[in-house]
Amino acid sequence: MATDPRRLGFLLAVHRAGGVLAAADLLHVTASAVSQQIARLEEEEGFAVLDRGPRGVTLTPAGRVLAEAAERIEAELLEARQAVANLGEGVSGTVAIGAFQSAIRAVVAPLLGPLAELHPGVTIDVREREPAEALRMLRAGDLDMVLLERDVDVDAPAPRGAHDVPLIDEPWLLVVPTSIPTPERLDDLMDLQWIGAEPDTAADRALRRLGRTLGTTLTVRHSYFDFDTALALVAAGQGIAMLPALAVRRSEPPEGTDVVAMPGLGTRRIVVRHRSTRHEPGPAVRAVVDAMVEVARDLELIT
Repeated sequence: MATDPRRLGFLLAVHRAGGVLAAADLLHVTASAVSQQIARLEEEEGFAVLDRGPRGVTLTPAGRVLAEAAERIEAELLEARQAVANLGEGVSGTVAIGAFQSAIRAVVAPLLGPLAELHPGVTIDVREREPAEALRMLRAGDLDMVLLERDVDVDAPAPRGAHDVPLIDEPWLLVVPTSIPTPERLDDLMDLQWIGAEPDTAADRALRRLGRTLGTTLTVRHSYFDFDTALALVAAGQGIAMLPALAVRRSEPPEGTDVVAMPGLGTRRIVVRHRSTRHEPGPAVRAVVDAMVEVARDLELIT
């Protein structure tokens, strides 16, 4: 029996999402519909494609082969759409961008005006999303590109099927209450109380790296995702924070705080990730990436 290639999309969603329920959410269908399509795929192939265990499902060897085939088909379709778009006159299309607050403020918003003049046929759809959600949307095809942050000391390459373009390397800076002595070197930071970042964010990874450098476990209080929250907590005397330059140099820090640059804190990197094919991205995506690179190049990051 010939395999219906449409069923491969359901298998690929299970592989990417890590389970049937998560795949159903990703595809905006019921879990029953996903299970039915997987069952029919297994019937058509004559092999089990999922190992169903007490802790969830994993792909069998046959399932992995089919999932890889589904990824190749997806990439070929994307490449074909881009080739068709290249046949038209000028650059046109809608580009959906997922990004976090400081990246929208520093990179995305400034490019909208110049891009509209240079490529009036390109429409930008900006969506503020946390990185984990943005990546899920990129894999599902709901976003064309996402802006990601990372502590550059734990930088990692893009996964297969995606491509990262570095935009900004900016220094981590200290924000300290004026009520405490201004630290002058890394050793001065060992016994201070810190404002904690949301787990697995770039700021959280950078702070844990600093603790390893100092050979101690830093005292952490609270938890923030938005940098403005961290600034407010520092101003309230709750501790010190390590924030990227864009978070503190684009506006005046709150009263009662000082910004301190110090060697050894490292840098944060912002990259734009888009889906990749064997060749270049589509003309609209490429135009937006080029505009982002230009905006990032013009940023003045004071160290």
